[in-house]
Amino acid sequence: MSQTNKKQALGKGIRALLNNIDEELKTTTPEQGVPAATGQSSNSNGILRIPLEQIEVNPMQPRHDFDEQALNELAESIKLHDIIQPITVVKMGSMYQLISGERRWRASKKAGLKDIPAYIRTAEDDQQMLEMALLENLQRENLNAMEIALSYKRLMDECALTQEEVAERMKKDRSTVTNYIRLLKLPPDIQKAVRDGGLTMGHARAIIGLEQVDQQLYVFRETIGKGLSVRQVEQLVKNMLSGEQKPLAAKETVVKGKLPPAYKRIEDNMASHFSTRVKLDRKKNGKGAITIEFYNDSDLERIMEKMSL
Repeated sequence: MSQTNKKQALGKGIRALLNNIDEELKTTTPEQGVPAATGQSSNSNGILRIPLEQIEVNPMQPRHDFDEQALNELAESIKLHDIIQPITVVKMGSMYQLISGERRWRASKKAGLKDIPAYIRTAEDDQQMLEMALLENLQRENLNAMEIALSYKRLMDECALTQEEVAERMKKDRSTVTNYIRLLKLPPDIQKAVRDGGLTMGHARAIIGLEQVDQQLYVFRETIGKGLSVRQVEQLVKNMLSGEQKPLAAKETVVKGKLPPAYKRIEDNMASHFSTRVKLDRKKNGKGAITIEFYNDSDLERIMEKMSL
């Protein structure tokens, strides 16, 4: 490797190594390691080095997306400096299961390490391990808003915690937890945009103020198409709620009767799937019609692709 390439690799390694290091140091509390076993070593801080082949991924891990380039850069850093921040695992028979640090574990495998430093924690049951995994990752990983929302919801559903208890464990206001969980009520297309970074949480929070799926999708498309700021979206939603401004389609709609809840769900699901307004009419004899709106030729082409036509 040339001298220039070595410097570039070192620079990338240092950047990866220092990424979020301050946050990790703030949230890490050293756990007492178990005594060193045969073929394993521990240092004076009670950190055990565990063979990578004895560590398995935690199926309860809330994070699933890992940037391949960032992993490669971290692997280069590990080759040069080893692991500075230990991972956290729980003992599962003869194996160890990851609680936090999957990114470091993956990068260590890429770097060719045989073992990795780890803190050992204990869990009495699956529910406690799930809570540990969710709380550890919420505190230490750079999760996107949808991953945070799903983690909060899992803490409530699977660990039987209330919003107040989740907020207390996370040292957050209850309103913060509530705002994240509300994101899960948005249509899939909007959730995906938040997850992928195409829409901020501020935009999403403003859109949640609208109850109708077709209105939410209208504002979403306006936001993406026109690059609206959060303040502009908030004003648009405010105008729609006050009746000062509505989507053109909404003004032209003639209400003929309320759909039964089951058919309204079908209408909303189709509107979410196609990211546009969908109108479902059903007569008493079972006949009916479905109207899918489009705004221009490219929008029509997008909808046809969704239909695989």
